[in-house]
Amino acid sequence: MRSRLLGVVLALIVLVLLGLGLPLGRGVAAAEQQEMFLDRLTDTSRFASLAQRPLIDEKPGLIRSELERYTELYDIGVAVVARDAPTVPLVATRNDLALGDSAVQDLVSKALAGRLPVAPPLFMPWSDTKLVLAEPVLVDGEVRGAVITFSPTSKTRFEVLAWWGLLLAASLLVLALAVLLALPVVRWTLRPVQALDDATGKLLAAVVSGRPVPPVGAESGPPELRQLSRSFDQMAANVSDVLAAQRAFVADASHQLRNPLTALKLRLSNLEGHVDAEAEVHQVEALSETDRLNRILDELLSMARAESSSVDPVPVDVDKSVAARLSAWNAAAAAKEVHLVLDGQRVGMALAPPRGVETILDALLDNALKFTAEGTLIVVDVRRAGGVVTLSVADHGPGLQPDELERATDRFWRSPAHQNVPGSGLGLSIVRLVVERVDGVVRLESPEDGGLKVVIELPAV
Repeated sequence: MRSRLLGVVLALIVLVLLGLGLPLGRGVAAAEQQEMFLDRLTDTSRFASLAQRPLIDEKPGLIRSELERYTELYDIGVAVVARDAPTVPLVATRNDLALGDSAVQDLVSKALAGRLPVAPPLFMPWSDTKLVLAEPVLVDGEVRGAVITFSPTSKTRFEVLAWWGLLLAASLLVLALAVLLALPVVRWTLRPVQALDDATGKLLAAVVSGRPVPPVGAESGPPELRQLSRSFDQMAANVSDVLAAQRAFVADASHQLRNPLTALKLRLSNLEGHVDAEAEVHQVEALSETDRLNRILDELLSMARAESSSVDPVPVDVDKSVAARLSAWNAAAAAKEVHLVLDGQRVGMALAPPRGVETILDALLDNALKFTAEGTLIVVDVRRAGGVVTLSVADHGPGLQPDELERATDRFWRSPAHQNVPGSGLGLSIVRLVVERVDGVVRLESPEDGGLKVVIELPAV
């Protein structure tokens, strides 16, 4: 944004410079040309006065020597023509004077008609033209002939070009100074915007992790943007308070529901042997539903702790945590005739919340054991590449459809094909919350040999 704003400022400055420089450059060229025209007009008028007597006496050679000295000194060609023969010079200081040119003939015709020279149109430095002036020779008010001067314009064009170069250099200097002045102004203007952008990026991570949202605190910049920063801080604080209250409500509700649910389960258990045979199946189903509610409450409490935890992430020994959890889950896997396999390499330390790796593995292994078939493998793979530790759990269950992979980490979401499998749909959501606290990545894949593979990426330490 800084470059775009600076580009707009520079574009405006360039337009101003062009608006001032072009007329000024044209004015300089016109002034130089006018000075040259007046100088040549004076000389041409003087020669017209000198030519009066030679034309009356029909002795034009009388002024030849003076005209030739003038041409030798100033490299300006001069010709004198009579009224009756405008294309045949009586005197010509050069042989290359283009008296037969139509433009020259037009000027001579005007002079022989008694009209005085006028300033020619403005010529540019790159146009190699000559300044041609034709002055009538008057004797007692009667036109007897004309004097034509052919002046090279190279000196004047060079001076105009030099002036234009000076104007261009001055414009570039002004543009450079404008850039130097605009940079701090643009930085000052955009400093609150940059602070807002940084705060927006940190807002989601802070809210998700339960940490306080850092204020923007913009103390410089335009007043309107400072007010916007204060409004953003107020909004972020309100959002943080609302989400904190929501997490507290979930945690409190889950905790408060546990006691009556435990009492309900105990009462249902005490009914064993005291219900009719026909009602016994309903009693068993009720006990099963209380167990399911207990699991949901446990996972809600885990999610509430994951969301509201204010403990900063710490370096965790991934190898030790993985070995401990696999050992703990071996008994459950053996009961289902599923083999837990550890693959990969030793990876050392990774950044994670306290007991975060254990929480991730418990959720992923529990999920895998629910869906994988008997006699298959659950492969836990741990690898390190660059600054990332990758932990993955792959099973051989039914897997998910491609359009379901992105929704699998949503809260309470379950695939329609797995509604008969016990679960709450919160396991992968808890994993995502834990991983996002360290800016990690959760990725779900469908291996070619079937099943589901959950890949976790954590920052290596």
